[in-house]
Amino acid sequence: MLRLPIIGAAVLAATLLVPHAAHASNSASFALADFDTTAIGGIETDVLEMALGAASCAVKSGAVEGPGTLTVIDYSKPSSERRLWVFDLKSKELLYEELVAHGQGSGANMATQFSNNDESHQTSLGLFVTRDTYVGKNGYSLRLDGLDRGVNDRARDRAIVMHGAPYVSEAFVKANGRLGRSWGCPAISAAVAKQMIDRVKGGGLVFAYYPDPGLIKTSKYLGGCRA
Repeated sequence: MLRLPIIGAAVLAATLLVPHAAHASNSASFALADFDTTAIGGIETDVLEMALGAASCAVKSGAVEGPGTLTVIDYSKPSSERRLWVFDLKSKELLYEELVAHGQGSGANMATQFSNNDESHQTSLGLFVTRDTYVGKNGYSLRLDGLDRGVNDRARDRAIVMHGAPYVSEAFVKANGRLGRSWGCPAISAAVAKQMIDRVKGGGLVFAYYPDPGLIKTSKYLGGCRA
């Protein structure tokens, strides 16, 4: 798939805070050069660079304080591939590389449509901050607040959360050619959900990427930290 050119060092992103981790100052900046690019899994370096830029902008703007982890989802990849990565922003290590589902309204194996609207059952893009956990109809779940106005800021009202799902597994892909789909949530494997959610909950960032020109133009955290 063709990718849009990166605009500056900015990004779409999702970063997650490790509970009880030491907080960085609001001058914190995250750069691709600080990572061993031979140990970042299958993520594209341009996508990680954008995500790190978005995380830096979020800290600089005061939207978040010292995120300990950064979760990046690349929705330009098919659901049948691992397209979610969690990075420790202190140690610069890759913690998880996982499958993740997108919304029913966003597409089949490939997500091509995204929305901030209620009842769309579509995935939202942009930068989110992780909040608290609860046990609901999808089991152990993590609330997300969207930080990009008009792009994902209805996430809380739409109940867009991270949760485990039985339709997110290699076995499901083998049988169906793709993952099952959520109602817009970034659903992950039930086998890893509790552990991963506990690793990233509590004020971190999640960066949901797709080469969408509208998002790149409007996101506060792209194009050099827009005011």
